Amino acid sequence: MGRLTPLLWLSTASVVSAAMLGARFGREVWLGMLAPLAVVSATWAMTERVYRTQPQRLTSVMISAFAGKLVFFGAYVGLAIGVLGVKPVPFAASFTAYFIALHVIEALWLKRLFVSSN
Repeated sequence: MGRLTPLLWLSTASVVSAAMLGARFGREVWLGMLAPLAVVSATWAMTERVYRTQPQRLTSVMISAFAGKLVFFGAYVGLAIGVLGVKPVPFAASFTAYFIALHVIEALWLKRLFVSSN
């Protein structure tokens, strides 16, 4: 798997699906998709780079990334609902759906990466 291929696929699928859903629910869908897509893309790029160059550091890097995700997502949801005033139900539905779907895809890619290296 080339470096950009998974990220291009992930971004394209996310943007197309958000465009279809966003026509009805607007910015809540887009904002619900944006943060999970950005975080999964960044995490995937970082994880793949670390695994290929310094695999012994991967666990500590992933633990640090997890802690960063907790803080970031908490702040993001608070910002979206509290400051930007998005409608909570469509935003939460979009955020949850993209969060789960994109992290499942990332997990499958990680499995593929680990298996292909052995």
